[in-house]
Amino acid sequence: MKQLGTDMDNPFVLIPYESRERFCDRVQETQTIADYLLGGSDVTLISPRRYGKTGLIFRVLEEIQERSSEIDVLYLDIYSSSCVEDFIKIFAEAIVNTLKNKSAISSFFRFLGSIRPVISYDGITGNPKVSIVFRDDDEKRSSLLSIFKYLENRKKKIVVAIDEFQQVRDYPNIKMEALLRTNIQQLKNVRFIFSGSKKHIMAGMFADPGSPFYESSRVLFLDKISKKAYSAFIKAQFEQYGKKIDDDAIDFITSWTKLHTFYTQSLCNHIFIREDRYVSLEAAKRSASQILKENEQQFLEIRNLLTPNQWNFLKAVAAEGEVRQPNSGTFIQKYSIGTPANGSRILKSLLDKELILSTTTIEYTSYSVYNVFLSRWLENH
Repeated sequence: MKQLGTDMDNPFVLIPYESRERFCDRVQETQTIADYLLGGSDVTLISPRRYGKTGLIFRVLEEIQERSSEIDVLYLDIYSSSCVEDFIKIFAEAIVNTLKNKSAISSFFRFLGSIRPVISYDGITGNPKVSIVFRDDDEKRSSLLSIFKYLENRKKKIVVAIDEFQQVRDYPNIKMEALLRTNIQQLKNVRFIFSGSKKHIMAGMFADPGSPFYESSRVLFLDKISKKAYSAFIKAQFEQYGKKIDDDAIDFITSWTKLHTFYTQSLCNHIFIREDRYVSLEAAKRSASQILKENEQQFLEIRNLLTPNQWNFLKAVAAEGEVRQPNSGTFIQKYSIGTPANGSRILKSLLDKELILSTTTIEYTSYSVYNVFLSRWLENH
């Protein structure tokens, strides 16, 4: 049994990934994705934000390296990127971060041809920062091609994970999807994970016959972790630190957070810090209430960014928990939405702002408030 945890030793981590022991389930997904990659297929992973997608990617990359020491892995988070230059910079930094010495870095930079990258290191994290000045779009295309050639010529096979891949669709001036596809399809020793959180964009990129990436990879949609698996995980993590948590407290946690990974982890993290050896239902509810209070100012700021009609619609969805027919007369009249056309416009705007989450099954499409804590707060405001 471990010693009682401190704020710095909390098994319910809020970073994407720390270790296998603190990573809940996803066993089947990990094995499936690793098998596809090692079998020569690229993989597209799609899920809403904060479902644990990035954590799963790190777990898969770890699994791959455990299976074979002859495979290198790279992770690129391009969420903050807005152009090809950003993409190349992030890609170059990820490569530099894996290189062991100045000689290897110099060799990589020589591969980039006429451009002269400048490398520095973050004073706090120590992570490499690469600066590159391009003269024109042709030089950008050439640099990207050189990066792929560099990877292809390395002695080891490589798996490259590109997180929030949908960003490339918005890059100006260069048709980035076509450029990437042209380069990637030539590679024999490099496999890719393309992951994204904007389902309609990602699905279109890989399922639309007119898209350069049409049917170029195995596509997986990430669902929530099951209640049974998450409940067992929560219980085990508390017990490892000598803490007992009641089953009805676990039931409350998984229900209140709707099994959404980030919010489940956040509530458990909060409870773990504030409770000593015994967690009751009342203790779990107390932490949930405290979290809403701590986030209230953020929720009020969201309200200030919306029109009264948008805020009213968001409250209506929160009150229902899940809405399958947002344009139905019953829903519109009950919450004074106005007209179906007005409701459709508001729904689209809230989907675009990622305040409403759309979930599609074979039977229906449903809508819910994206931020679970906001949804719970709205229920009482």
